[in-house]
Amino acid sequence: MGKAWKFGDNLNTDEIIPGRFNITIDPLELAKNVFCEIKPEYAKGVRPGDVIVGGGNFGCGSSREHAPIAIKGSQAKCVIASSYARIFFRNAINIGLPILECPEAANDVEEGDEVDVDLTSGQIINATKNKTYQAHPLPDFVLKIASAGGIVSFLKEHDIQELMS
Repeated sequence: MGKAWKFGDNLNTDEIIPGRFNITIDPLELAKNVFCEIKPEYAKGVRPGDVIVGGGNFGCGSSREHAPIAIKGSQAKCVIASSYARIFFRNAINIGLPILECPEAANDVEEGDEVDVDLTSGQIINATKNKTYQAHPLPDFVLKIASAGGIVSFLKEHDIQELMS
């Protein structure tokens, strides 16, 4: 169970992590400045298990992987949004950041609500409002990539020939 951190529609990658901080790819370093211009209290207040909730077109903007890396470095459990910018969605999977698409939860969950997420089933529980939402669950291979810490780590752990068969 974690706290919900709420954001609106069209949250772009420069709002997630401004370009001037993109001099590293270290997740913990990036996490120190994640959302610094739009929700400066986030970096110091986020706790492992907290959930980011966004509106439509979450992660629009640049194709840099710094934005999902910064979120992952903050130790948020996952991102729930109405929809994602295609490049952010792909980058999140590549670096092992769990993301769920659920317009109902994205619209209904409020800042500070206590939320729990089952990534395997896609079930989102809002304990504050005593409501349950159903997101499309992440496919098994995406869960394996997230569990490994990203696509590079996943491929290092698995024989590519085995995966191709």
